[in-house]
Amino acid sequence: MTDQSAYCMVSIAPIRSDKKDASEQVSQLVFGEPVTILSAESPWCKILTYFDNYEGYVDEKHLLLLTNKELKRWLDGLHFSLDFSTTIHTPWGKQQLPIGSYIPWGNPSNFSIGNDQFEREALSSYNKFDSPVEAALSLINVPYQWGGKTNCGIDCSGLIQLIFRFFDINLPRDAYQQADFGNAISFEDRKRGDVAFFANNTGKITHVGILESNESIIHASGRVRIDLFNEKGILNCDNDRLTHQLSFIKRMN
Repeated sequence: MTDQSAYCMVSIAPIRSDKKDASEQVSQLVFGEPVTILSAESPWCKILTYFDNYEGYVDEKHLLLLTNKELKRWLDGLHFSLDFSTTIHTPWGKQQLPIGSYIPWGNPSNFSIGNDQFEREALSSYNKFDSPVEAALSLINVPYQWGGKTNCGIDCSGLIQLIFRFFDINLPRDAYQQADFGNAISFEDRKRGDVAFFANNTGKITHVGILESNESIIHASGRVRIDLFNEKGILNCDNDRLTHQLSFIKRMN
């Protein structure tokens, strides 16, 4: 089964650092997300994500196999769901999908992945975001979750990756990887929508957020929240403490 393609058939599947349930969750797969299976040792598959080349271990029960032809068909017109909850009917029953799930462009009522047929319930509303900042604001108060990347729980880099994907900017998964993208901006030239990166005492990038204004930032820390931002870093609005030390600012679009 080495180098076999597959897709995530559950709403959210943890990607773990090692092949055991107690291992750290380093990221997540969402419904419809394609992967390459690098190796398999039941019940674990070592996978490589298709869009951001992230490696880790996933329970084989969360994946369904695809042929190369089926993968290409699924990738054609694929996009990210902007809706906080989408209900679909699957061969294995009703399922709720989080924001950022992979579905066909145009939200068709019926679609297929490989040989599996799906029916989407009508949406009561449809989110449209004018900017990454607006997308980030829609996620305010989503709880922090290490390795999370949905509205059920998200980490700092998961937030940045998700909101920019809505605008066809495919950033890597982790903050230190995202720091290699975009154009460097001086603090004086910062503006709403710029992405700020923060380092620990050794200089390693460990945190990231998006500027809501020149003096405020949206980031995931405990929850997705808005805090004050200055040339030193992030000032927590609840306790007036500097929580993250600014390293540099990038403009992604």
